[in-house]
Amino acid sequence: MLTRVQMTRLFKTGVRAADPHAAVCDALADAPLHLPDGARLYVLAIGKAARAMMQAALSVLPAPHAALVVTNYENAESLDGARVMAAGHPVPDENGMQAGLAIQKMLARTRAKDVVLVLVSGGGSALVPAPVAGLSLSDKAQVNDLLLGAGLDIVTMNAVRQHLSRMKGGGLLRMAAPAQVQAMILSDVIGDDLRAIASGPTVAPIATRDEVRALLATSGLWDRLPQAARDALARREDTSPLPDADNRLIGSNRMSLDAMARACDGALILSDALTGDVGCAAERIVQTVRDGGGPRVALFGGETTVRLQGTGRGGRNQELALRVATALDGVAGWRFLSGGTDGRDGPTDAAGAVVDGDTLARIRAAGGDPAALLANNDSYHALELADDLLVTGATGTNVADLQILCIDA
Repeated sequence: MLTRVQMTRLFKTGVRAADPHAAVCDALADAPLHLPDGARLYVLAIGKAARAMMQAALSVLPAPHAALVVTNYENAESLDGARVMAAGHPVPDENGMQAGLAIQKMLARTRAKDVVLVLVSGGGSALVPAPVAGLSLSDKAQVNDLLLGAGLDIVTMNAVRQHLSRMKGGGLLRMAAPAQVQAMILSDVIGDDLRAIASGPTVAPIATRDEVRALLATSGLWDRLPQAARDALARREDTSPLPDADNRLIGSNRMSLDAMARACDGALILSDALTGDVGCAAERIVQTVRDGGGPRVALFGGETTVRLQGTGRGGRNQELALRVATALDGVAGWRFLSGGTDGRDGPTDAAGAVVDGDTLARIRAAGGDPAALLANNDSYHALELADDLLVTGATGTNVADLQILCIDA
């Protein structure tokens, strides 16, 4: 059975396979950017991998007329040739508002011959809130908190966010018009729906406003939204055709899983769509252990959801790991890792966790009550007591989550 160190190395192999710098360089080598005579180049990068993607673009392209990076605080470092702006994630903040205004100001200068290269990665939705008229940053943050706490999947959340933003759901294309837009996209969405990645700034919306209102009503969230958000969603939407864009997918969760499978002899990908409620996902992992007869190293990829019922700290990967450890408490011969490829799981400094049959015993020995901590969504502190947190630091990329299950032969 793989050791904790070996599992962590295998997880990092998956993270490296989603390296944004290499992905952009490869994409530009395969399909060089064409600049018409007299055209000016604008480069915009948004998301957790934005800085690395911009650095790659600047290394192979002619000097742009303007270059702007918007990324999370952990990944924000200065970069020669580009302006770097840091903003809040997963909850939008005032710096994100200012970044949205800076993007709008930059794109307002484009002309018909110009080319705008947009480098998109996960996290862009929260990083650049750009609320529609009448909606405040506080309103956006409240909506975001409601969506995150309701256990909705990322596609559903982004369907709502798109209609509360000037930039999402193709809004960036309208800002960049009449320039030509080419987008290179690093996917953090299972299934790689381009409309859902960073809420689709260069693609059409996921749903209409009528459909979004119905969705929110069905999920019991409509009456809990701020009045300004309900007013915005009740307004008539712009149905004019979106300007064209060349959208290209250059990295994904599945590509990371394939790299991990190649790096570990005998490893088998059991699922590249471990999604939905974290409790159901945990049951699938637990059943794989109990059934036996499968691969000694099983790989999973996806993005689960957590319904918040307590006041503790944690993230979906930590809660998934703690739930697996709870169900298999005292059972020997297995080890499980679940981690976010961005290096940050929820509002914590951990990417996830590595647990085994003795995890709960370690929590109890340290004075913790595993059941109470789990009920309070306090997986971070539970796993901290067990010394089971997976801490990698910010990785500069984001292609959702990766899981490794090892079973002793």
